[in-house]
Amino acid sequence: MSSGEPDLWFSYVRSHRLMIREIEQRLSQAGLPPYAWYDTLWGLESHPQGSRRMHELADVLVIERYNLTRLVDRLEKEGLVSRIRSAEDGRAAFVSITVKGKDLRKRMWAIYQATVAELFLRQFTPDQQAVFATALDNASEAARRLHE
Repeated sequence: MSSGEPDLWFSYVRSHRLMIREIEQRLSQAGLPPYAWYDTLWGLESHPQGSRRMHELADVLVIERYNLTRLVDRLEKEGLVSRIRSAEDGRAAFVSITVKGKDLRKRMWAIYQATVAELFLRQFTPDQQAVFATALDNASEAARRLHE
């Protein structure tokens, strides 16, 4: 790539990292847990039953299962999620968000959403947001297809 051309990938990665860093700082300043907790709680609450199998949650969050296990251990210890073994398959575990977890996720969302709106979304017109979201979804789908 020539030096005069924009580097979309680098710009995206840098922007993402800076946004997450700022969200983390604002959550911390408000006395709230880290961003990863929000993502996990939302990954559960966004499912119609508020529950997912561990492997499904790992896929939704695009996180390695061993990292998810440690994270769910911490959330369970805080009473934010509950983990139940499947009656049909003792190896499978379901994780469900608790009322306490839903309340925390909503408090975290206020800070998360405000930060994204202020620092990211306001940089784009609605039409640009639609084009960018579609392009990112297409890129995500292309990467997912590689592992089917």
